[in-house]
Amino acid sequence: MRIYMDWEFLEDGETIAPISVALVREDGREYYAVNADMPWSRIMRHDWLRANVVPSLPIVKHDGIRPFRKPFLDRTHPDVKHIDQIAAEVHRFIVDTPSVELWGWYSAYDHVCLAWLYGPMSDLPTGIPMWTNDVRQEHLRLGEPQMPEQESGVHNALADARHIKVMAEFLADHERKAA
Repeated sequence: MRIYMDWEFLEDGETIAPISVALVREDGREYYAVNADMPWSRIMRHDWLRANVVPSLPIVKHDGIRPFRKPFLDRTHPDVKHIDQIAAEVHRFIVDTPSVELWGWYSAYDHVCLAWLYGPMSDLPTGIPMWTNDVRQEHLRLGEPQMPEQESGVHNALADARHIKVMAEFLADHERKAA
């Protein structure tokens, strides 16, 4: 069974730090988490992340009395979890999926984020694939047909993972019709 995966992350030439992760199975089961341990101050200094990813996170913009100059991650939100908890829950989600295949869109860094939950790639726990298939490669293989547009939530890991599933289903249908 396929799991469509998306990560938002800080990649600044020094590190790849997970911000959020979403896993969407073919059967509709989903997992989403935001990393409570992300390097928030470095993310807030990254113009692209601040403009494109931060708005989709659970953030606090004011204390009920006055607005803050900078948003803060809402660490009380149920989606915000420590990285060790995310690692355990991601592992459980993946190993509970029969005949699992991981799929992403431009997914090389997504797989690195997944692997780094557990240390070096050689330390991936049993049941987690050593690679992620790429829907973008399928798109290229099938002649780059016009893909469905994502209506909303771009750069929100859950919205993006759901859209990767939509694109994969579109490409499978496109291939069936072309046969």
